[in-house]
Amino acid sequence: MLKVGIVMGSASDLPIVRKAADMLDTLEVPYEVHVYSAHRTPDQAADFTRNARANGIGVIIAAAGMAAHLAGAVAANTTLPVIGIPLTSSNLDGMDALLSTVQMPPGMPVATVAINGAKNAAILAAQIISLTDPELAARIEADREATRAAILEKNAEVEAEFN
Repeated sequence: MLKVGIVMGSASDLPIVRKAADMLDTLEVPYEVHVYSAHRTPDQAADFTRNARANGIGVIIAAAGMAAHLAGAVAANTTLPVIGIPLTSSNLDGMDALLSTVQMPPGMPVATVAINGAKNAAILAAQIISLTDPELAARIEADREATRAAILEKNAEVEAEFN
């Protein structure tokens, strides 16, 4: 199975990124995690990205806040799918990161999830990999069904209390 490569711009991003790792663990998708900054370690970020396909990576998740150039820098160095996670910052609550991540020039796409949307980034990465892995597709569907069942159970509890 292809791996998911996860990069974050700073170790302080780990609490959010861990949610992606946890979801990938749930879906039994292999991954690796790195801290590479588009600005402070650009050579290492580029080396990781350029070698990702050869290293068995099928999708890259890039998480960054503030200027949030990491996802774009990653996309510039690979034709693998790149999923950006814009992260909350203290200045603009993540809107700066969202706009930096989503506003890519033609030819350099970055799929972008919600601010701090690490779980959805992991699910999207798994869905991409599942295109060639029916067992993973079944695990994704089972997880979705478990989510549906949990919501319907909560609905029954609420209805019993109020109706």
